[in-house]
Amino acid sequence: MIRFVILCVILGSFLVFSIPILVVEYFLGKKYPDLRDRSSLAIVKFMFRLFLAVAGVHITVKGIENIPRDRAVLYVGNHRSYFDILVGYVTVPTLMGFIAKKEMQRYPSLCQWMENVHCLFLDRENIREGLKTILQGIDQVKSGISVWIFPEGTRNWNADILDMLPFKEGSLKIAEKAKSPVIPVAITGTAEIFETHMPKVKPSQVTIEFGEPFYISDLTKEEKKFAGSYTQNKILEMLRKEKESRMA
Repeated sequence: MIRFVILCVILGSFLVFSIPILVVEYFLGKKYPDLRDRSSLAIVKFMFRLFLAVAGVHITVKGIENIPRDRAVLYVGNHRSYFDILVGYVTVPTLMGFIAKKEMQRYPSLCQWMENVHCLFLDRENIREGLKTILQGIDQVKSGISVWIFPEGTRNWNADILDMLPFKEGSLKIAEKAKSPVIPVAITGTAEIFETHMPKVKPSQVTIEFGEPFYISDLTKEEKKFAGSYTQNKILEMLRKEKESRMA
């Protein structure tokens, strides 16, 4: 419980005392948007690294060489924990934003920081609004800023990490329309930080693996039709190997 309390205090303090910084970032973005992007991302990464350090999380990164530095991509990952987002931000070396649920917009300071690091907000109940978010994602990738999605649609609470929820087939439209690479991402160990024993926060060994990028246009006709399942299978392969290595 001590770690949980400390993390709550850190988060609450940051959201309150960073309001003046948000004001500065707002005006900075008016004149120097690129500088604002780098500044906000550096601040958020610092806070996420602090969170992970307090939680006692150690991260092993695999496949970092698969991330292109010269263009934006669509990251597609499994989703087990809130900590997936922290791990994603501290390991991806380029500008990137997550697609998050629209309910996160209820929290003004948090929402503004999310917008500053290029998060997009998805209304899962409104198809028209959801389409607008997808179009925003396409424009964002075309502008050079990567997008990260969780096609399971929500956190997966199943005990076995290989027991994934079905991927939503329309989730890869961003990559298809933006003609960008897709990078499958497999994350293990994040649920063990918090979700499997809430409200306690416990140390965990987390592994994040970035798979080989692929273009949807290079898939077969059948694979294109079920691009979500194709990507999920790529992630399952990586998860299976990681699970076997941990059990060895």
